Amino acid sequence: MSPELDEFQQILRSHAERNPHTIALWDDQLKLDYAMLYAEVLKRQQQLQDEHIQVLALALDNSAEAILWDLAALFEGLVCVTLPPFFSPAQRAHCLAQSQAQRVIAPPQLDAELLAMGYEKCGEFWCRTFTGPCRMPVGTAKLTFTSGTTGTPKGVCLGAASLLRVARELHHASKSSAPGHHLALLPLAILLENLGCYAALFAGATLSVPSQKTLGIEGASGVDAQRLLQCLASRAPESLILVPQLLQLLVGAAEQHAFSPQSLRFAAVGGARVSLDLLQRAQRAGVPVYEGYGLSECASVVCLNRPGAHRLGSVGKPLPHVQVRLAEDGEVLIKGSALLGYLGEAAVTDPWWPSGDLGELDAEGFLYLKGRKKHQFVTSFGRNVNPEWVEAELTQRRHIAQAFVYGESLPYNHALLWPYRPDCTDAELANAVAQANDALPDYARVHRWTRLPSPFTAANGLLTANGRPRREAILAMYHAQLTEAAVPEESAP
Repeated sequence: MSPELDEFQQILRSHAERNPHTIALWDDQLKLDYAMLYAEVLKRQQQLQDEHIQVLALALDNSAEAILWDLAALFEGLVCVTLPPFFSPAQRAHCLAQSQAQRVIAPPQLDAELLAMGYEKCGEFWCRTFTGPCRMPVGTAKLTFTSGTTGTPKGVCLGAASLLRVARELHHASKSSAPGHHLALLPLAILLENLGCYAALFAGATLSVPSQKTLGIEGASGVDAQRLLQCLASRAPESLILVPQLLQLLVGAAEQHAFSPQSLRFAAVGGARVSLDLLQRAQRAGVPVYEGYGLSECASVVCLNRPGAHRLGSVGKPLPHVQVRLAEDGEVLIKGSALLGYLGEAAVTDPWWPSGDLGELDAEGFLYLKGRKKHQFVTSFGRNVNPEWVEAELTQRRHIAQAFVYGESLPYNHALLWPYRPDCTDAELANAVAQANDALPDYARVHRWTRLPSPFTAANGLLTANGRPRREAILAMYHAQLTEAAVPEESAP
């Protein structure tokens, strides 16, 4: 057992002994105190020990059960495979086959899928025997699959020490705010939220794990705002982890007095670029938001703003166990928390991990991101533009739900836009574009735009399963519109 894993187990035991009646887990149906949490983890750990397996897969919605089985696998030294609820059946089948998961814990609605994959129900587990060598590096504790830009997820193998170093530093980063109640908004299969939950347990806080249905969150991007706000009002969490679209929802609701951020002490936001305008609105609305940055290959969080070390527009300073430097071309290189390797591939040996992101470091060590290296395009004037930067400025306005920006070898940048509401007028879209342009340098501004006939979705092949644009597919479908003047000059900003 690594020192980090031993420390985490000792901390949970200490909470159980010193604060046995403090509520540890609160889901849709029950509350467990720290004494019960520790006892239930030990019980499940023994169950896993009796199974004599190496790999456990969890396909559970957010719940106390999901946390208990996750912790039991961690302490038992098994590989835990976490499957996001928004993965397709084909993606789940791929993940289970590639990971050689001998046991699966899943809800009844996946029974038919698992039977079709060759699993048999044995008590609480779905069981299957695999032959052949293990495809994971020695020491793998968590196998997290990234949906990437194709339909086949890629498995990232991480060690317990790396995961728990991040969780411990997340706890320390928010410690001065002393949040005593963390609510998990994102699926627990998302590594960022998984480690945020560990951080809450490090702190001895209450961890709320309502189901995604209770939260009003469906799939990768569907949100019932009223249901979400009702859940937040009833539970009054003191810390949250947000993606930019959820931050925008909460800020908009706070501005309309439909959400009170009064209970919040620390809200981390990450997963995609956040516009400076949205961060400033959050600040004015009283949402204590701190932007961060990470990637699965580096055990999630790498940098984070925090109380006393906060720069709007930056993603913060590196966590203490991580080093960050820039390559000659501006790519962010990270040392100190790299993956063990990808599933089925050779182990990683270079201590510096190339993130694929472009960035700048200021004199005080704050990191500012400039977009993905591979998505950068060069205009006909020789200017490098990262479209995610421009797209974040567009979609974090009030009228634009989706945006795709292109300008490779063109004298102008062209955007494809999908509005939040069908009754949104072209004039309102134009005004939103103009507002975004005000926050951008001239070479990055949107000069022409096209209103999309339908949104990007996973069903039409233009989004990944977790809601990211499939850039090559979008470009192939809309190449003609993007390379010609689709909006009259008087309508273009």
